[in-house]
Amino acid sequence: MRIGCRGGGAGRGGRPRAAVPLALVILLLAPGTCAGVEVFERTLDNGLKVLLVQERKAPVATFHVWYRVGSRNERLGATGLSHLLEHMMFKGTPTTGPKEFTRIIQRNGGQDNAFTSHDYTGYYTSIAADRVHLPVALEADRMVNLLLQEEEVRTERDVVLEERRLRTEDDPSAAVVEEMYAAAFKAHPYGNPVIGWMEEIHRLTREDLLQHYRTYYAPSNAVVVAVGDFDREALFARIREAFGRIPRGPAPPPVRSVEPPQQGERRVVVKREAKLPFIFAGYHTPTVGHPDSFALEVLASVLADGKSSRLYRSLVYEQQLALYAAASYDRLSADPSLFYLYAAALPGKGSEQVERALYAEVERLQKEPVAERELQKAKNQLEADFLLSQDSIFSLARQIATYEMVASWREWERTLPGIRAVTAADVQRVARAYLTADNRTVGVLVPLAMKE
Repeated sequence: MRIGCRGGGAGRGGRPRAAVPLALVILLLAPGTCAGVEVFERTLDNGLKVLLVQERKAPVATFHVWYRVGSRNERLGATGLSHLLEHMMFKGTPTTGPKEFTRIIQRNGGQDNAFTSHDYTGYYTSIAADRVHLPVALEADRMVNLLLQEEEVRTERDVVLEERRLRTEDDPSAAVVEEMYAAAFKAHPYGNPVIGWMEEIHRLTREDLLQHYRTYYAPSNAVVVAVGDFDREALFARIREAFGRIPRGPAPPPVRSVEPPQQGERRVVVKREAKLPFIFAGYHTPTVGHPDSFALEVLASVLADGKSSRLYRSLVYEQQLALYAAASYDRLSADPSLFYLYAAALPGKGSEQVERALYAEVERLQKEPVAERELQKAKNQLEADFLLSQDSIFSLARQIATYEMVASWREWERTLPGIRAVTAADVQRVARAYLTADNRTVGVLVPLAMKE
């Protein structure tokens, strides 16, 4: 099987294939470092950013290509486009047949997969370092030569519909989360599910996918991140040869939606066959780059990092109200998202009782500064999670790519100093500023009796 880009003409997907000379490096920045990790950044003439980290501890490499497109970029009535296109990226090009991408990688001992989020779509391959040239060529090929055949679109659309049935339609808790997000965001597309609404997935066509592909799958809208046991100059030369021929493409349309300030609590109730009530409460909060983002990260850790955290200790151990209770903060998003709390009631306990207990822990943080020992424990946990995740080349690549997608990978370098600088007063201040009733949207699952 031949792999790699072919020059000249138009691809069967209707998109021009490689037609420009090999791109030259136009930008070489000084390497950045974080906890001893050096990142080398280069950008090709066609706008493709390349971030490479040499890591010699094992003869393996992970190669990622991420695009700045997710459900955030979808137009009204066409939710789920980004996720369905992610599926279609494995359906072949003129030189690589359907599913052949994965077969080639697996025959060479590697693994590959992809994912879609609100803000980005990522493709990755982990493989022996001496074979990293395989994903380089395959990814460059499908960046510009995807076939998008009608029959394949129909088949894969059915696969996605079934995926949605399994993950959302048949999961009452997931349905509550989806409804809560839809209520929390009136204007911004974060209110739409990444997988799309069922009725709109049904209507997605090959033409929809082709337009989305042409608009967003271009070098200037992508970043390549690789971590592993390779010579960075040699790998960069391969990347330049494979991707440098691809035209830059027009700039994608910007996302102009801005969520207006919330003016009072919103509530949604979902009645589904289920055994236990479930509560999911979200608060609008700023994102990475905002001065309060680190304090919100520490606040979430105090509330919910491990079984000794406040929510778990109070609702699960002491009051025995909940099967589980937790919190999280969407810090790494392109636009402001949510800080959220959630819990599932134990049998015999009501959702109102559990919800009051969640808010009681928030009010406690608003009234009393967290003790220095507890604050330091939360910061230590965040720092440990951040550093330990870098022990995996895949996780390190994913960290760098995520920061680059939502802001800049340079924000990744600022993470540890930002967390270390948070004080008890900062945590109390952000709890008071953002975790208010007027800024809250609540989703409640009311269980219905199971049918025989």
